[in-house]
Amino acid sequence: MLTIYGVYRSRASRVYWMAEELGLEFQSVPVLQARRLADPLAAEAPLNTQSSDFAAVNPMAQIPSITDGAFVMHESLAINLYLARKHGGPLAGETVEEDGLLTMWTVWAASQVEPETVKIVLTYDNGLENSDEGKQVIAVACRALRRPFAALESQLAGRQWIVGDRFTVADLNIAEVLRYAQSEEALFDSHPNIKAWIERCQSRAGYKAMQTSRAKEPIEV
Repeated sequence: MLTIYGVYRSRASRVYWMAEELGLEFQSVPVLQARRLADPLAAEAPLNTQSSDFAAVNPMAQIPSITDGAFVMHESLAINLYLARKHGGPLAGETVEEDGLLTMWTVWAASQVEPETVKIVLTYDNGLENSDEGKQVIAVACRALRRPFAALESQLAGRQWIVGDRFTVADLNIAEVLRYAQSEEALFDSHPNIKAWIERCQSRAGYKAMQTSRAKEPIEV
């Protein structure tokens, strides 16, 4: 059975959504981010990224990770590409060329977009969005996102989805990376193709199932 290590309030959300889309049976092993705990190495601390039991799974001390039988894998976006390729169906590439595009857009999201969207979501997570410092961080991140947003806006012109004529792993991966910036409504309003596309992504049953489970997790530990 597929086992997913990580809480829903983390990048593991991407893998949980993917599992829902593929209709996979999976076991969830909640692993907290160590930064959320006062003393992650305390004997009574819940399983977290610094726990020795988790280090045996991922020595990089990051979530998510998966085990799929004896196979172990890390990095959320790469995990989703693996699951799509293994299980096939509409989320996977139908040709070698499509498979290449799914990888290209996923790497694009990780390298060109996520470094900036993470700055935005962490500013909110730390309650700094209304501070002068926080506003500056958000403004700089939004400026840095103009070029990649313009590229995606152009890609979505006249089409519903990023690759091919269907929802694929590329849509899922990029939607999750962009979700970190959805607090910035003006950014999305100025890119109507992206705004309509992410609404389509987030209207899917798999996304809603993931969010239902995510909502049940406590924000504070």
